Amino acid sequence: MSSLAYHQLQRGARWSWWRPLVGVLAAAAVVFVLAQVVILVVAAVVVALGTSPDEALDRVSGLGRVMPSYLAVVNLTWAVTIPAVWLVAWLVHRMKPGLLASVVGRIRWGWLAVCFGLALLALVATVAVGAIVPAPAVETSGELNEFTRQTRDFVLVILLLTPLQAAGEEYAFRGYLTQALGGVFRDPRVAMGVAIVVPALLFALAHGVQDPPIFVDRLAFGLVAGTLAILTGGLEAGIAMHVLNNFLAFGGALAYGDMTSALNPTGGSWWSLPTTLTQSLVYLGLAVWVSRAMGVRTVREQGVLEPVEPRV
Repeated sequence: MSSLAYHQLQRGARWSWWRPLVGVLAAAAVVFVLAQVVILVVAAVVVALGTSPDEALDRVSGLGRVMPSYLAVVNLTWAVTIPAVWLVAWLVHRMKPGLLASVVGRIRWGWLAVCFGLALLALVATVAVGAIVPAPAVETSGELNEFTRQTRDFVLVILLLTPLQAAGEEYAFRGYLTQALGGVFRDPRVAMGVAIVVPALLFALAHGVQDPPIFVDRLAFGLVAGTLAILTGGLEAGIAMHVLNNFLAFGGALAYGDMTSALNPTGGSWWSLPTTLTQSLVYLGLAVWVSRAMGVRTVREQGVLEPVEPRV
């Protein structure tokens, strides 16, 4: 009985050359529709809290200064990507949606908890490197911001919705795109290379116009997260790293900077790369080593990867 790595799981279902192409287009269309629903729902909530309709639309659009409502829209837009790719996996590829999470067909919660601990360990190495580089990775005022009602609202949005946003990005780029591209090629090495590099590049580009150091940093993050998905057989390691990184970025912005700059960073420094690369590479090494020591499953037997049959 042959086995399939995470990035080639679509080959264990109903495989046709056209399915990945149709799937990507369908997922993009579903996410676009759901994003409009998210905008309307968040705007309606803002109006219900006493804001005029025109001002509510400004707040959720992200024009000018970033407000908590706009961050909620961004987070929820990525969150709805998860049910979107679940639907596409089931309808287009006739495969169980849980196989986007891991080779065992679900999120491995114990392994996810371990990954959060490993991400915190990697952060220690990051702090050590950040203390010796000639320039700080992030410029701040050095003064603690005042805690206001808006700060409270940002904290609630970050704690409740940012994990969903991070998971949504992982499901989109390291989940569906990785499997769609990895299934196109039969050669394992070519499939792995394409499945890691192309989603990482698209992930970096999806963040919009950005300075070269920031783009390289995001590209490196995508490469590490994609490698982890394949070497650990699922999205848990990437989700843990992504959630922690976003918590740190948004938390730092609330404490010493501002959320507008955090969502739209400019003036990136190349000195940030030694710090962020240390975190990513140390985490990569730890996660792969611990996953092997724990016996985390990284492949799925092809015989048990049964496609979902349509109901008549």
